[in-house]
Amino acid sequence: MIYVTGDTHGNISRFEKKNVEKLKEGDCLLVCGDFGFIWDGGRQEDRVLNFLDRQKFTVLFIDGCHENFDRLYKYPVSEWNGGKIRIIRRKVYHLCRGQIYNVDGVKFFAMGGGSSPDLDLRQMRGTKWWPEEEPSNDEMVEAVDNLYRHDLRVDYIVTHECPTKIKQFLTEDPYAFNTMTAFLDELNHQVKYRHWFFGSLHKDKYLSSTHTALFQRVIPMVEPLLGVKDKASGVKDKASGGKDKG
Repeated sequence: MIYVTGDTHGNISRFEKKNVEKLKEGDCLLVCGDFGFIWDGGRQEDRVLNFLDRQKFTVLFIDGCHENFDRLYKYPVSEWNGGKIRIIRRKVYHLCRGQIYNVDGVKFFAMGGGSSPDLDLRQMRGTKWWPEEEPSNDEMVEAVDNLYRHDLRVDYIVTHECPTKIKQFLTEDPYAFNTMTAFLDELNHQVKYRHWFFGSLHKDKYLSSTHTALFQRVIPMVEPLLGVKDKASGVKDKASGGKDKG
């Protein structure tokens, strides 16, 4: 079974027993961006990645805005369940942008990347920033091509960022609209899917039958789908009509 959770930012507490004790051998835990465990290449980082590799489940993650892309992109690219991955450890995989995976009969589309809302502040403080946080045109084209190869239909969408209307509903960010949210807006209208998970807003909130914001919760992918039919997506009336489960 696949479980999903929000940004971890290099904090190992998400993998403490109380959060993951329900996961079994062969399960996967998917982090919705800002993984943060690949940063400085130090001994502590190596120990943490080895700890994750010893878990009975497989750790999957998409990248967010706060990753060290210089280090992340040095890992080799391979194939796994229909899509491209970077192998960090034997049981720790980075899911490359715009890929579609089929795990135990569940088909999901993964798209990392976003736009840092605190970019100006980070630059003022001299904090390292990588322009690779924003998907390139080639990555977006590859994502669209992969979706068309699957007839614009998947079971799940997992992203770091979220569509514009949802971001505007959950935040007062004057810069809610950006290249990434615009791209996701288009996917939201064109792709047929059952449910969409995202992590960038650091909220645990069940928005509707089609969208869930995640941060600290660890939930199975299938949880929001009980009794929900496939439908063509569209944000209209979803965000405002959502029910908070968190």
